[in-house]
Amino acid sequence: MAETFAVLTGVVRDQRRSLGLWGAALAAVTLIYVSFYPAVGGAEMQSMVDAMPENLSAALGYDRLGSASGYLTSTVFGLLGPALLLVFGIGRGAKLVAGLEEEGGLELELTSPVSRGQVARERLLALFVSLAALVGVVVAVTIALWAVIDLEDVAVGGIASTALGLLLAFAFASLAFAAGTATGRRSVALGVGAGAAVLAYIADAIGAIVSDASWLTTLSPWSWYLGEDPLTAGVDPVGFGSLFVLAVVAAALGMAAFVRRDLCV
Repeated sequence: MAETFAVLTGVVRDQRRSLGLWGAALAAVTLIYVSFYPAVGGAEMQSMVDAMPENLSAALGYDRLGSASGYLTSTVFGLLGPALLLVFGIGRGAKLVAGLEEEGGLELELTSPVSRGQVARERLLALFVSLAALVGVVVAVTIALWAVIDLEDVAVGGIASTALGLLLAFAFASLAFAAGTATGRRSVALGVGAGAAVLAYIADAIGAIVSDASWLTTLSPWSWYLGEDPLTAGVDPVGFGSLFVLAVVAAALGMAAFVRRDLCV
C-alpha cells in the first residue's frame, strides 16, 4: 500500500506546511465574514442593496445580501471562498507536472520504480485531497459559527450542499493540470485554468443581466455551482453532476496526454 501511494504521500508531505497556511487563511476569512453577519446583515443591508441598480446587484450577487443565506452565498461561498480555492487549485494544478518538469524534477521522479500513469494519477489525487481538506476547513468553521450565531434561513444541510458544489475548484484545477501535462509548460497551464475560470465568471454575470445572453449562464460552471441556490435548496444534481463530469474528463485527458507525450527521459 505504501508503494502504491508513494507519490501521493510524498507530495502531501512536501506540501503540508503550505497547506496548513492556506487552511489558516481560509479559516480566518470564513470566521471574519460569517461572524460579521449579525452586525452588517438584515433589513438595513437589504435596503442599501435595493438602492443599487438592479442589474448591478444581480451581477455582483448582492441582490439577496440582507438574508443570512444570501449573505453567505455572496461572500464566503460565492466570492472569497471559491476565489481562494481556485487560486490554490489552479496554481497547484499547473505545478503538479508542468512546474516539476520545468524545474527538472520530473525526470528524477520518473527514474524511480513508478509508471507515468502512477505519477500523474497520484499527483492529481494529492491535489484533490488538499482541496477537500481546505473545503472541510470552510465547512467546519461555518458550522461552528452557525451553532452560535443566528443565521435565520441557513441549515447545516445547506452548508454541506454548498460545500459539495465547490467541485468548481476541482474542475478548474483539473483543467490546469490537463494543460500542464499536455504541454509541459506551467505558464500555459496557469493561463488555461485561470482564463477558463474568469471567462466562466464573466459569462455567468452577463447572462444574469442581459436577457438575450441568458444562454451564457447555462453554460457557465459558476451557474452550475450556485445557480439553484444550494444553501437553501440543497444539492442540484444536474449542476453538481456537470461539475463532476468536467473535473473527471479534464483529469482523464490530462493523464492520457502525459502518458503519450515524449518527455525525452
